[in-house]
Amino acid sequence: MSTPAPSTSPIPSGMKVCITFPEILMFGEFVFGGLVWILVASALVSFPGDQGWVMFVSVFCFVITTLLLILYLAGVQNSSSAWTAVDVFYHFTAALFYLSIAVLEASDTRFVLVGLSSKVHKINIAASVFAFLATLLYTIHAILSILRWKSSS
Repeated sequence: MSTPAPSTSPIPSGMKVCITFPEILMFGEFVFGGLVWILVASALVSFPGDQGWVMFVSVFCFVITTLLLILYLAGVQNSSSAWTAVDVFYHFTAALFYLSIAVLEASDTRFVLVGLSSKVHKINIAASVFAFLATLLYTIHAILSILRWKSSS
């Protein structure tokens, strides 16, 4: 009597995560998301409700990306084929969230020109730029994850 073979995921595991595309994008998502988090936390914002949403999204995505990276390195995704769907759902949702905060941060930066120092304004501009870069990385990762999911089905 033979035992069923363990299901394998098209998502690489172990150290292959560090050298395969699109998983390598997770390092950029991690860095740019962390920069958005740090810059928004250090900036003076005139709209606290907007800053709360920006902080929530940046911290949430930072934590979940870190968790997924650790899980992929550990090879947990090889236990079930559902991990490709999880990867698609997370990166698509993160791309939408980051697009919302990038636009929000850019809009708030435009309105806080009056009465703020040049340094504070530059911090807000940097946070906007890094939010758009994180959006780009999450979007590319989401598209490539969708293609991988479709080809594995």
